[in-house]
Amino acid sequence: MEVRLHARNTDVDDQFRQAVAEKIGRAAKVFDGLGDVDVELSQERNPRLTQARYHLEVTAAANGRIVRITSDASTPEAALDEAADRFTRRLRRLKERLIDRNRRAAAKPTAPEPVATGEEPEIVRVKQFVMKPMTLEEAALQMEMLGHDFFFFRNVASDDFNVLYRRKDGRLGLIEPA
Repeated sequence: MEVRLHARNTDVDDQFRQAVAEKIGRAAKVFDGLGDVDVELSQERNPRLTQARYHLEVTAAANGRIVRITSDASTPEAALDEAADRFTRRLRRLKERLIDRNRRAAAKPTAPEPVATGEEPEIVRVKQFVMKPMTLEEAALQMEMLGHDFFFFRNVASDDFNVLYRRKDGRLGLIEPA
């Protein structure tokens, strides 16, 4: 596993680079087979944001899933400490869920929800990624590991593209093609 540190709007000294490698490496020992870890540190120039001046984002691939953690703090060291703790907890939770998933039967599918239409927004970024077929349970786990409110995936059961999303009441909804 390699830890890559990127900085935006700030300079990073060697001591901080070593601290990042040490703390993220210690957190990564929880999960075997963790891929390379990208750590991005950025400094907010707004003087009103004294408590959240430094933003640290940790992204890693773990067993085919993306794990992303963000942390905001007044110093880069505090942001690193918080991110390392959250990264450890997230990896432990992923490991436990993968173990539980292997022990349980397949998850029951949820009912589809209607899709609301709206005006077309301006597209400012396009992402492309390889979609491997997955079950609803795997998609829900991946959505949680990414920290997103929705997840686009190919369903193993129907071989169709589906969208899994988090509703306002905290439960999950599924959008399927007709």
